This record gives sequence, structure tokens and C-alpha cells, in this order.
Amino acid sequence: MIILSRTVSLADGEVEITAIRAQGAGGQHVNKASTAIHLRFDIRASSLPEYYKDRLMAARHHLISSDGVIVIKSQEHRSQELNREAAIARLVAVIKELTAVQKSRRPTRPTRASKERRLTSKAQKSSVKALRGKVRRPQD
Repeated sequence: MIILSRTVSLADGEVEITAIRAQGAGGQHVNKASTAIHLRFDIRASSLPEYYKDRLMAARHHLISSDGVIVIKSQEHRSQELNREAAIARLVAVIKELTAVQKSRRPTRPTRASKERRLTSKAQKSSVKALRGKVRRPQD
């Protein structure tokens, strides 16, 4: 059971996990052992609430294919079990990130003190810059 929140969870059967051989350098261990994990999660066929499905399908994310399948490959660790846990953690993170509701921004006005501070610093900078002009000698 994969827990996403207090009310939402996924059954283990909804996530397809396949062990594959890892890529890259690593010597004999990499060539013989299938330690990398290939995780596939079909959004449409899942038991997620409709709100979650709609948010995930509308999102443009590099891990979500056009068919609505989240594909994650994990090969950071040497053991298959650690890679499996990392892939599931990444799946949970992606789902939480894309289904989080952004707090709406309420526009505010600057305070009187902040306006005064801005004008004071502006006047100070102006006076400093006024002193940077060319120095003229008085005429004899």
C-alpha cells in the first residue's frame, strides 16, 4: 500500500515494477545483476480520485507520457530494493507536487512606512550621484 495522504492511497497492484539491468559504468556487478527498477503507473486505470486524475492528466511533466502513464527509472543504488523504494518515493513526490493546490495570491498595497523608506533611500542615492559630476575650477 502506497500512502499519498490521509485519505488517498494506492494499492501495490496498480504500480507495475520491473527489474532491469542498470546502464553505465560499474563493472561485472552491473553486467550480471538486474538492480535498476522501471516503474509504470497508469493514471486513468488507477483508483485515484477524479480530482487527482484530472490534475495529473492536465499537467505537462516529463515523466508523464501522452497516454497518461507515469514512467520512472531508478538506478541510483546498487541494490534492487533501494532502487524500488526510490522509484516509489519519486512517484509519490510527483503526484503530490502536481496535485497540490496553489494558494491564491491576494494583492496588497505598500504601507506608508515602506513608501517613506523607498523615497528616503531614493533621495539619498540621488544626492550621492549628484556629487559624481565633473569638478569645475573657479574662473580667475
